[in-house]
Amino acid sequence: MTHSIPIRVYYEDTDLAGIVYYANYLKFIERGRSEWVRALGLDQAAMKAAGEGVFAVRRAVADYRAPAHFDDLLDVTTEYLSHSGARLILRQQVLRGGKCLFEAEVTLVCLGETGRPQPLPRALLAHIGGNPPPKR
Repeated sequence: MTHSIPIRVYYEDTDLAGIVYYANYLKFIERGRSEWVRALGLDQAAMKAAGEGVFAVRRAVADYRAPAHFDDLLDVTTEYLSHSGARLILRQQVLRGGKCLFEAEVTLVCLGETGRPQPLPRALLAHIGGNPPPKR
């Protein structure tokens, strides 16, 4: 279950050396995760309004392999790895022409209105093959 979106590198994404500023890769993969959820047919605002929680990054382990430059066309991939309870683990890559420039393993946690972890939304579990928790 891998999803991909194209991202163009703009001048604002680069640093003085003309390469993508390291923190912007985190923005790129955030967009990738948001589009992955959207591609599953899930509306994050509706999930929040229904009390099904919001996703927050708990952990990100990143590996910067090669630089991207102004005007590069990149592909951001998001791949489901596993889940348990309130946690979802994804593998994300930023590629240029099939070459991996950046890779991260991202752990998300589903948070309720109080900011405490809560089970992943039933609709998400239906897409990733998980067993949904009993209805409350």
